[in-house]
Amino acid sequence: MIYALAFYLFATITVISAIMVIASRNPVHSVLFLILAFFNSAGLFVLLGAEFIAMILVIVYVGAVTVLFLFVVMMLDIDYNELRKGFQKYLLVGGLIGIVLLAELALVGMGWGLTGHVITDPATAIPALAQMSNTQALGSLLYTRYVFLFQMAGMILLVAMIGAIVLTHRKRPGVKKQNVNKQVMRRRHEAYEIVKVKPGQGLG
Repeated sequence: MIYALAFYLFATITVISAIMVIASRNPVHSVLFLILAFFNSAGLFVLLGAEFIAMILVIVYVGAVTVLFLFVVMMLDIDYNELRKGFQKYLLVGGLIGIVLLAELALVGMGWGLTGHVITDPATAIPALAQMSNTQALGSLLYTRYVFLFQMAGMILLVAMIGAIVLTHRKRPGVKKQNVNKQVMRRRHEAYEIVKVKPGQGLG
């Protein structure tokens, strides 16, 4: 009974936080709701017995990725009111794409439920804890069967990081930017000037 109440509590807060991530007008509030969703997802993993994944979710995503999101959001000088002006124009297209994705998820769920050879007990898909721990089983699957997907996820994160750097280093009026090449190629006569000031000709 306690496990069921904890599951419904974590699941409800996770769903509400996920909805608030996309519904919040302030991007900083969206990131804070994302942190809340990650913490409750970690609680769900703890209930499933996957403590390692829960720890990684809190340490990596909450401690690094979400903080990076918050840092980038606060650095970017974006007029969000200007971006929201075209929301109603793309509402129909976005709604159609959402319906298509929902239909695909429903088909996947129906196919998973109708398949007869699917293992119904997930605990039988991995060896017993006496033979292999959860961390060893996860690493064995991640770096053997799903190694290409793992590398693809790393490439996606790399592209996202490069995109964030490009956005933060765009040219903006009124902002001084360091020109390293110009500084290195500067000559001595460009760096300083000797001015001989006679007595009585200085600034009064």
